[in-house]
Amino acid sequence: MSDRPRIYFNPPQQEIMFTGAHTTVIAGGRRLGKSHGIAAPFFLRNFQRMPRSSGAFVFSSYKRGLTNTLPGTLTALESWGYKRDVHFYIGRKPPATAGFPKPYIDPVEYEHVISMYNGSIAYFISQDRPGTSNSMTLDYIIGDEAKFIDYEKLKNETFPANGGFKGHFGNRSYHHSMLFISDMPTTKKGSWFLKYEKECDPELIATIQGIIFEIWKIKDRVKQLNAQGETPPAYLQSRLRKLYKDLAAFRSIAVYYKEFSSIENLLVLGENYIKQMKRDLPPLVFQTSILCRKVGILKDGFYNNMREALHYYTANNNSYLDSLEYMFDKVKDDSCLQDDDIDRDQPVCIAMDYNANINWIVDGQQHGRTLRVLKSFFVKYERKIRECVQDFCKYYRHQRNKTVVYYYDTTALGSNYAVNEDDFRSVVCEEFEKHGWSVIPVYVGNPMKHIEKWLLLSEGFMGKSGLIPMFNRENNEELLLAMEQTGTRTGMEGFKKDKSGEKLAETEEDKLEYRTDGTDAFDTLYIGMVKFPQFASVGFVTSSFG
Repeated sequence: MSDRPRIYFNPPQQEIMFTGAHTTVIAGGRRLGKSHGIAAPFFLRNFQRMPRSSGAFVFSSYKRGLTNTLPGTLTALESWGYKRDVHFYIGRKPPATAGFPKPYIDPVEYEHVISMYNGSIAYFISQDRPGTSNSMTLDYIIGDEAKFIDYEKLKNETFPANGGFKGHFGNRSYHHSMLFISDMPTTKKGSWFLKYEKECDPELIATIQGIIFEIWKIKDRVKQLNAQGETPPAYLQSRLRKLYKDLAAFRSIAVYYKEFSSIENLLVLGENYIKQMKRDLPPLVFQTSILCRKVGILKDGFYNNMREALHYYTANNNSYLDSLEYMFDKVKDDSCLQDDDIDRDQPVCIAMDYNANINWIVDGQQHGRTLRVLKSFFVKYERKIRECVQDFCKYYRHQRNKTVVYYYDTTALGSNYAVNEDDFRSVVCEEFEKHGWSVIPVYVGNPMKHIEKWLLLSEGFMGKSGLIPMFNRENNEELLLAMEQTGTRTGMEGFKKDKSGEKLAETEEDKLEYRTDGTDAFDTLYIGMVKFPQFASVGFVTSSFG
């Protein structure tokens, strides 16, 4: 049709689609178009060419799937003319009036399924839901944001569901195909998919791409002959059939791994976007998320006993997210209702860090021997302490017990460079009370010496004494990156956390939120909850966290 809209795919997206390898693993920079131009075409090809098939989207958590992966993929489908509740249904079985064929393997329930008009379905496998891959028979897998996916769960639970059974599509080169896409990981655990680089055979990929070019040349030659009124020689059609057969055979065994920077999508993004990201992102994030470069992680830092596998966790309230029925606008209304690690009937403990240009709140609750760091907040420049407290109160507006245990040291007393009157402690208490919260202020004295603090934290991270810090990964992204990059130095006063950059002006290469200010707020919270526990005075009953 002449009026059909033209769709632009950037060079990386075209290369990935044309190569069509059985296993495709892409490390790509931000706004490369990973969901819209890579995941969505992969899904489109598989559900269209394998009618009544069963695929799967794999999410590290249900919340990430709802906020990051599905919206981009569905937006792409809708931009190509596929309409929700017409051509596809999400979270419910298509009505009989829709006339959709049944998939070859009909799900028992459709709560976490997308159903397409030709009978194909795709499950939503969330790794924070135990056993979501059990008893499945899959025809393909799509994993967006691969750096957050737990490889052990993927290997033990999902890969077996995607292997072996040829079913109705055994002759398709993309049957049991896999797609994993992500920006460059910064942690060992998140780097699991980089191993596919060693499994990628460049000569095989070059052969596939050479065959595709040869097919294009022959088809172009046939088109020219037809335009001239000549009959194409029979050998051209025979040659095409042979090339297509070879292409399918090579694709079926190919592993395609490639890294693309955001600059590869410069025509769409524009030079100003790259410059803005260089200004707005810390060097580590710019290198990994924009330029897609592998970088080393600080191994001798102040928090060198913190381990991603041991101390990071995901805890989303999937029952609440289910109740939103895939209404993505409602998912964006962020609040503590989306969290499953908070006890809404108990107080929340907080500590802060105060600075002229950036102010932090880090909050948590004790559960058994663990300190759950539930969430962190920061505000910058014209937004000061009051606004930071307001952000906290808005997020926790559904908390039933509106009590905060506020730990503070001498840095909160007699200072006011972040506010216009009173000291920090007074302003914090006043603002919380203004929003209907009760405050239990707990003075912890002078800031602890750095070597003593490091020893206290190290004992905690190793589980030897005190509380074991546990961080809600999705609610503390800036804090965790700052902690991972916090260094040490030895000066006149001995061993210290390297805070030398705190008072410097913010630059393109050095953003405020990735400095040590937020880590100091965490330190005060930890010291307060270990050395000055207040739970008995407010009826806090501890429980274990599995």
